[in-house]
Amino acid sequence: MVDLWVVLVVLVILVLLLPLIGQTIRRSRRIRAIRKIERKRQTRVVTLIHRQERMTFLGIPLFRYIDITDSEEILRAIRLTPPAMPIDLIVHTPGGLVLSAEQIAMALKRHPGHVTVFVPHYAMSGGTLLCLAAPAVVMDENAVLGPVDPIVGRYPAASILQAVGAKAVNDVDDETLIMADIARKAQDQIRDFVRAMLADTMNAEMVERIAATLTEGRWTHDYPITYREAKELGLPVSSGIPDEVYRLMDLFPQAMPRRPSVEYIPVPYKEGRKK
Repeated sequence: MVDLWVVLVVLVILVLLLPLIGQTIRRSRRIRAIRKIERKRQTRVVTLIHRQERMTFLGIPLFRYIDITDSEEILRAIRLTPPAMPIDLIVHTPGGLVLSAEQIAMALKRHPGHVTVFVPHYAMSGGTLLCLAAPAVVMDENAVLGPVDPIVGRYPAASILQAVGAKAVNDVDDETLIMADIARKAQDQIRDFVRAMLADTMNAEMVERIAATLTEGRWTHDYPITYREAKELGLPVSSGIPDEVYRLMDLFPQAMPRRPSVEYIPVPYKEGRKK
């Protein structure tokens, strides 16, 4: 009976420790992959990758967004980078806090060295703000960006203003009028920020057109701006993400559900390969 209890205790310890060991091994592999890219491109590589992750042995899913911790860490990474050294920022995010995204964007804009943002899959909302701060954005041809129009409470600022504008002032309650005032300020602020990010990279007419398109509420906030649309809009995007970036992304796995919904043989196929 004593031996059985020892086995049970060992099993419990293993169950608790294995996820931590796995995370440690995965982090070590990430660092090696980052160093490989840095040596090849002679840059500082910084990742901003948000997944739904299961943390610790409890397996609780955590949804990740751009937050103050992210901005603190990226600003620290930029401070640790020599002024002339280029920075490669790999972004995979649904967006997040406007304040944090703007802090990161301003820091990237001020960095004297060349800044390149890589978007392997998506950089929505605040992630797109970071792209606007860089002179070069490299996207997968199937990747997407998103509008940066502000959200006030639960609703897009543009929708609030449109709803209030369709009624007489006396027919609108005070709380809604206050929300409309905040929405107008938020829209003006984000438009001014976009202008500031683009001002020294293109002519004034193009700056105004891009700023209006991305902030006026033309689309829903989750509208996917494709690589082709971003290029037609005038953003400095190009294709051709290095294979090393994709391999690094593989080391940030999505939390696995009980049954995987996508299955394939994870090797590259060549044309003419026999089935």
